[in-house]
Amino acid sequence: DKTGTLTEGKPKLVDVISLNGTDEKELLATTVAVERLSDHPLADAVVRGSQERLNEIDIPGAEDLESITGRGIQARVNGSVVHIGNRGLFDHVGGKSLSDDLRQRVEHLESEGKTTMVVRSGDRYLGILGLMDTPREDAREVIRQLRDIGLTHLIMLTGDNQQVADAVAKELDIDDPKGSLLPEEKVEAIKRLREEGQNVAMVGDGVNDAPAMAHSTVGIAMGAAGSDVALETADVALMADRLSTLPFAIELSRKTKTIIKQNLWISLGMVVVLIPATILGLNIGAAVLAHEGSTLVVVFNALRLLGYKPDF
Repeated sequence: DKTGTLTEGKPKLVDVISLNGTDEKELLATTVAVERLSDHPLADAVVRGSQERLNEIDIPGAEDLESITGRGIQARVNGSVVHIGNRGLFDHVGGKSLSDDLRQRVEHLESEGKTTMVVRSGDRYLGILGLMDTPREDAREVIRQLRDIGLTHLIMLTGDNQQVADAVAKELDIDDPKGSLLPEEKVEAIKRLREEGQNVAMVGDGVNDAPAMAHSTVGIAMGAAGSDVALETADVALMADRLSTLPFAIELSRKTKTIIKQNLWISLGMVVVLIPATILGLNIGAAVLAHEGSTLVVVFNALRLLGYKPDF
């Protein structure tokens, strides 16, 4: 997953573009009125960034908030229905469509890797907001480490549009970015990979990631920053808000599997030797000593994991 996993998950409001003669303060005040009713991470970023620009401006009241999954939100402000969301929102709800100029402005912002939000009050488009979520500092290094340990097919899933996905993927050196995905479409992407006979590990931190984790071979949650639903669904929780623990977790799991196999061979091998040896006259005391000795070997072999350090 992109937001909150490969990126910081703390987007900032970086662009405010007023349209159709709308005053910037009107655009931001209307936006804050609606977005402060929402608990979405993008809404928090918009409210925080807008209030820094508005200073002491009074914010109108909003009511009847409705979330339109994967597209945006709507609410009523001063008697008018306000829609805030991506381009797909306005195709979904109908009404006056986006002009060519507006689409070009949105596409330009998205080509720079920014998430865009278009604001419409009634049939009047008030403006466009651009938000930027920066990749984690260690994300590119983690991607390199994953390739070094043999994970060659790295896919990024995001609800952001494809242009934003492509920009982030290019920066982080990810092969296959898939953008504009609704939560159920993330699940379908996982299912398709598994139907092709591939083992899939899904890494995420949010509520929207939980269904995809549930359908993957292994679900991995960002433990410190992950939502409760993601942590409950995941098979593995990284107990730190650092993506750099992911390659270590994978290598540790591989080493653990190797030691489990070694211990099985030691345990079963000793049984295979001791049973016929005892039947053929081996002293029972010596047999017990050998058996308990193999148990100690198994324990100390497993304890080697405490000092395990990967090669990267």
